[in-house]
Amino acid sequence: MNKPTIPAPRLDTSHISSEGLIPPLYLDDDIIVVNKPAGLLSVPGRYLKDSCVSRLEERYGEILVIHRLDQDTSGILVFARDKKALNTVQRQFEAQTTRKVYEAVVMGEVSANAGCINLPIIVDWPNRPLQMVSHTDGRYALTRWKKLSIESGNTRVALFPKTGRSHQLRLHMQQIGHPILGDTLYAGEAAQSEPRLCLHAKELDFDHPATGERMKFKLEPDF
Repeated sequence: MNKPTIPAPRLDTSHISSEGLIPPLYLDDDIIVVNKPAGLLSVPGRYLKDSCVSRLEERYGEILVIHRLDQDTSGILVFARDKKALNTVQRQFEAQTTRKVYEAVVMGEVSANAGCINLPIIVDWPNRPLQMVSHTDGRYALTRWKKLSIESGNTRVALFPKTGRSHQLRLHMQQIGHPILGDTLYAGEAAQSEPRLCLHAKELDFDHPATGERMKFKLEPDF
């Protein structure tokens, strides 16, 4: 099997060519790993078709979706190139044997060094796509976090989601009083001053669907 590895660069949206193609961080016959820029959909939307999937399919043919990132979130995404790879890696996400690390800058100085947020989430139907916390109807959602540094009155944190609910990290940080900078959905005006959402999928580990080899990717944010 031919599995050329392409070293992961620092996050920089200039790596998208004028034709809109996204160079893979890793490519073989089974999977493609990419760095999704902030502002680009993971998959085509109802009204906006431009996405990671559509751009990759222009060059590589059929792309199968294993997981997604919010449009405003940047970072590491893995896609499958056949159904066997799709099922194998998806089962790892469902069984929580993958390792996911995000990095974010949140508003204000977080006092503790680490913590755990266990708040169930449900879609806020009248205000979709917003999500909300519901202790009666929400689905289990758990996020662990660790303080990395204080920067100009705000806090850089590492986030370790155990579950993968929609908007989980954004809502959880807002719920503890430290919304993510640049969040136009859950943060107040002061936190919306950043030109982008300061949330990045920094690390992703999973077993290769064909070889079983543990694949480890790490990509630093640009904020």
